[in-house]
Amino acid sequence: MNEKPSDTSLAPFSCQYSPQIPELLLRLNCTIAITTYQAGKLVLISAQNEDALVQLPRTFPIPLGIAENKATDQLALACKDEIVVFSNAPQLAAHYPASPQKYDALYMPRTTYHTGPLDIHDLCFGKDGKLYAVNTLFSCVVSIDDRYNFTPFWKPPFIDQLVSEDRCHLNGLALKDGLPKYATAFNQGNSFQSWRENVTTTGVVFDLETNETVASGLAMPHSPRWFGDALYVLLSASGELIRVDVNNGKHEVIIKLEGFVRGMDLYKDYLFIGLSKLRRNSSTFGKLKFAEKANQAGIVIVHLPTGSLVGQIRYLTSLDEIYDVHIIADKIRPNILNTTTPDYKLGLMIPESTFWAKPEA
Repeated sequence: MNEKPSDTSLAPFSCQYSPQIPELLLRLNCTIAITTYQAGKLVLISAQNEDALVQLPRTFPIPLGIAENKATDQLALACKDEIVVFSNAPQLAAHYPASPQKYDALYMPRTTYHTGPLDIHDLCFGKDGKLYAVNTLFSCVVSIDDRYNFTPFWKPPFIDQLVSEDRCHLNGLALKDGLPKYATAFNQGNSFQSWRENVTTTGVVFDLETNETVASGLAMPHSPRWFGDALYVLLSASGELIRVDVNNGKHEVIIKLEGFVRGMDLYKDYLFIGLSKLRRNSSTFGKLKFAEKANQAGIVIVHLPTGSLVGQIRYLTSLDEIYDVHIIADKIRPNILNTTTPDYKLGLMIPESTFWAKPEA
């Protein structure tokens, strides 16, 4: 695969990418959003033109799951001990003081839920307007609101109590018809971090409505997603994208990649999958069979109807591990502000207008 370097000076977040990817993003009219808790960044990857990509990294403390509410044009981001909700203000984007007329969207922080350190992984907006999250530390799926740190929504039937022990490493959540339906975990243990004992062969997929185990014996499942009329799951320990038959628990491999796969999103016919380097000094990841080959981090793009590889973005610096991948549709060059610098305080939104306040002298 021919690759084009984004920056030959190996600046932070330098990457190489297949030459057709900028044109693909322009044609799809979208931007890739990824989280890397290892580097503490949310990164927006956009097409600068038909030949080049441009990136916007923003700092957040241990960012993991990304959620989007298309009805309200909002994003949510799970971080170390909080969830931040952002609202898009295109009018603010047009007059962004640092770069006017550069961005077609600007996500402004509007609400922060102080959840505490729950090790939240996947995050989703339901069609009921609720924000659902996988509370990995307490081994349950929860809803998030402004009254409690979390409200339990579902827990695996073998978990006998809600305690902060990460008993089965519940991590992934899939919506079906706009509501939580499937979840992934590394095992069905009911004791402190029991999943570490045999991490590569005990993964499961649960049906939240029936409390049944849909599939088992999986290799570190992550990122369950319901696309069209089927459930897709990433098997991180084998580098495989699988389609699961929820009626009999069998699965078929769509594509096998040489790396630790985690985080994916489908847009139109294209599936964007996160690829991470393995931590070789890790007692959990270092034992995986493909540990020596899993030496790249980036994004792999797959044409889902054919299962063929379309292109890849490969990071050369800064980024080793990706958790989530999300496609922001109908935005070619979005921006997002964090709360670590005062810029966000100057962007004011009311129902019918927006304003940029003048910074104090």
